[in-house]
Formats: sequence, C-alpha cells, structure tokens
Amino acid sequence: MAQIASFVAGLVFGLGLLVSGMASPAKVLGFLDIAGRWDPSLALVMGGAVLVGLFAFRLAQRRPLSVLGLPMRLPEDRRTIDRRLVAGGLLFGAGWGLAGFCPGPALVALGTGSLQAVLFVVAMLAGMGLYELQTTLRARSTAVAPSR
Repeated sequence: MAQIASFVAGLVFGLGLLVSGMASPAKVLGFLDIAGRWDPSLALVMGGAVLVGLFAFRLAQRRPLSVLGLPMRLPEDRRTIDRRLVAGGLLFGAGWGLAGFCPGPALVALGTGSLQAVLFVVAMLAGMGLYELQTTLRARSTAVAPSR
C-alpha cells in the first residue's frame, strides 16, 4: 500500500511540476531574472507550496505515525544550521539559477526527452557519486589512521 501511495504521490507531484511550469527551465529562469524580463507567475506556485508544506509539517510533528502507519522521520534538532548545509544550499541555488532545473523538475523533464534535462541529471548523478566517493574515502582514512 505504501508503494502505491508513493507512486501516486510522485505522479501528482510530477503533474503539478508540469502544469505549473516548474519543469521548464525557461519559465524558472524567467522567474529568477528579477532585473530583466521577470515572470512572477512561479511566486504563486512557490507560495502555495510553502503554505501547504507549513500545515503538513505542523500536522506531521504531532503524529508518531504517517497516515499509512509508517514511522515519521523528521529532524530532531531543526535549529542546526552548519557550514555544510549553507554550502549545499548555495550550490543548489547556483545550479538552479544556471540550469533552470532543480532535481525534481529535471527528473520530470526527462520524460519530455529534453537534452537539457538529460545533461542536468547526468551532472546531478555525477555530483552525487563524487560526494559518495569523498564520504567513503574520508571514512576509510579515519578508520585506518595510525595512532601516535
């Protein structure tokens, strides 16, 4: 049941991204170009998402289990903002501003056969692979570091 619910939620999310224009890099870049030909239409989409998310997270914080009976996994310390989080946010924003995609819309745009989406997803997967490699190498060097 959880897998079917996840599949339906993914379909609704993807459909929402397509209908709102979030899967179109031109639309997103038009929204981000506040000094040029600014397209404010995505502000309504983002504001709506924040509003829905605000109520959904408030409700989720009060429940030990999800609607499907799965354990809720929310961050325990929501006040932790560290250097890695800020650096990741800056990289995410820079990538979004340069390409006009963030991960969800890029995956949705793959279904349209967009070359931009293919390049973005390949770069995204390469970045994820490099992060995993770096994390693995760091863990190995820490585990085998000679004691003095």
